[in-house]
Amino acid sequence: MADQTTTALLDPALADAADGPVVLAARLHQRGMRRTARHRHVRGQLLGAHQGLLRIAADDLHWLLPAGHVAWIPPLLPHALLGADGFDGWSLYFCAAACLELPAQPRIFQPNALLQAAVMRALQWPYTALDAAQARLAGVIADEITASTPLPLALPQPQDRRLQRIAAALARTPHDTRSIEDWATRSGLSSRSLARRWQAETGMTLSQWRQRLRVLLSLPRLLAGEPVISVALSLGYETPSAFIAVFKREMGVTPARYSGG
Repeated sequence: MADQTTTALLDPALADAADGPVVLAARLHQRGMRRTARHRHVRGQLLGAHQGLLRIAADDLHWLLPAGHVAWIPPLLPHALLGADGFDGWSLYFCAAACLELPAQPRIFQPNALLQAAVMRALQWPYTALDAAQARLAGVIADEITASTPLPLALPQPQDRRLQRIAAALARTPHDTRSIEDWATRSGLSSRSLARRWQAETGMTLSQWRQRLRVLLSLPRLLAGEPVISVALSLGYETPSAFIAVFKREMGVTPARYSGG
């Protein structure tokens, strides 16, 4: 991600303060692209988007946060954000002491009704010490983060520049069905060398990586109510059933079940 910055959800001084309220809340609606350079803060961050798709780069992973999901970013984890179609979202920042009981690894998950309601209440809190009722609700939010089930929404990124170009091309045109031999010729590598390098740098075969990418890109469209058949065909699948099989293997549920249809 390029080192361009846009409006921070929370004053960096507050995000890095050792004291202050257990939870600080922030909301932002911004038209166009939202991009933040790689950064980190002392407070752990729970963030969500009301619309669109937010890309989160953390370490050597790229996470996709679809609308309707939330991401947990532990304290001091370097990360960068990119929302290409406008940002309408929120964040809750937990003090370092509260984070001791929260997951040490980042995760993305679907919030249940309890967490959704609690977050909406917390977003109304001023930047002051929490009263007893607010402290109890903050505890509920923390418990729900800990009890959440992480979804496989991370995509390891290759480090080799030639492989990075392939990854970027597939992200732009996920329906591209070129074979590994075709990509190898384009990159100046043998197919065997490409396959070996891709597996070593991502832990996945190129085919597996492409299937994971397609599933991730399908999520906001499915949640928006787009028919499975149109999503499947636009992503390069010959039949909806082929897409459904891959989706269930990656996500554990069918597209219809995932989107609540």
